[in-house]
Order: sequence, then structure tokens, then C-alpha cells
Amino acid sequence: MIQATSAIRWSLTLACAVVAVLSQSASSAEAPKPQFTKPPQGAIILFDGKDTSGWTRMNGTPCPWRLQDGAMVCIPLAGNIRTKKTFGDHKLHIEFKVPYMPRFKGQGRGNSGVYLQARYEVQVLDSYGIDPIKKDDCGALYGMIVPSKNVCLPPNEWQSYDITFRAPRLEDDKKTVQKGRITVVQNGITIIDDKEIPKSPRPNALGKPGPLMLQDHLCPVAFRNIWVVPID
Repeated sequence: MIQATSAIRWSLTLACAVVAVLSQSASSAEAPKPQFTKPPQGAIILFDGKDTSGWTRMNGTPCPWRLQDGAMVCIPLAGNIRTKKTFGDHKLHIEFKVPYMPRFKGQGRGNSGVYLQARYEVQVLDSYGIDPIKKDDCGALYGMIVPSKNVCLPPNEWQSYDITFRAPRLEDDKKTVQKGRITVVQNGITIIDDKEIPKSPRPNALGKPGPLMLQDHLCPVAFRNIWVVPID
């Protein structure tokens, strides 16, 4: 009887250990891991940390944001900036770092935006630890698509977006025949998986290539390693 009891205890201990290891492995697999990816062959380099020559204000005047430690940092009130190049369907890689702003709350903390074709905003915000996450939090297609999970890192840590964007298709009569689609991978984890974009701001320019725009929302958010691969 004693031997049987000892065997049962040993089996239970072993089973618990196996469950713990499996749980730890699963947790590690889902842990956010920013992707600091080098641009592949054929990529269009939009910012390599050296200069802002490929960027302007929205009115075409030189980019006013500052260079700091290989990053491009928003100067509050300097205005939004955009690329000189324009894009249709494409894959975008961009790395960002939101500042620690403890005196502010909600949309006032580390706010910026990555605007595809200067139209569709993938939100940048200090949303670390927020639950539940909403359609105006970091990783959301602002106001339209809520991320499936919150994978944000704390402020002052570099994070990554890998975004696949397909623009709406238009016929000659300028009516939408197929809505755009978007996939967002934040810190190595897919948070928006090939979702249809419900609507298009400024529909008069639909079907035409547009620039990448970065938003000045009065927060010194930093960006680096920005490149695009067009999709045929």
C-alpha cells in the first residue's frame, strides 16, 4: 500500500512538472519579440537612420523632425511628415519607441500613427498592460479594427510593426468593387489577420498610390528602420 501511494505521488509530481514545462513553452512562444529585421533585397529604404531626405512635411517643405541615435523623432507641433515616394499594395516594416509620459493618460501617452497611403492609420500609443484593448489602442486600425490581443511592450522599448496592405480595387466608374485588406504583426505576433478594411477616409483618392505618413500627435515618438516591399 505504501509503495502504491509513493508511486501515485511520483506520477502526480511528474505530471505537474510536464504541465509546467509545456505551459512555460507555450507562454514563451506567445511572448512579444520585436522583429529588428534588415531590409531584404529589392526593398525600398525609407529611413536608414542617416538622414530624412526621403521625407517632407505634408506641404512639401523639408522634414522638421530630428535625428537622434539613428532614429527619427517627432518634434511636437512640427507637423505630420510623409514620404516623397507613394505606394499601392505593399509590405511595410517600421520600428517605433513611445516615450514614458506618466503625467498623461489615454490618447495623450506616446501617441502617433502610421498612415498607409496617408489614409489608413495603424495606431501608435503607450497601451502597455491595457485590458481590454480597444480600436483606438496601439496596433489597431484606428477606429475600425481592434487588435486580437495586446502585445505592447513598456514605453522606452523599441517595438516593431510588419504590415501587409492591399488597397481597394476600383472600376473605371470609380466605385469600390473590392475593399482593402490589412494584416498587422506587432512584435512578432499577428494581431490583425488579413481583415477587410471597412471604410476608406478621403474616398476621392481611392485607387491611387499614396505616401506613408507619420503623425505628430504632440508626443516625441521615435521611428527607425523603415522600409517597404511593393506587392505586385
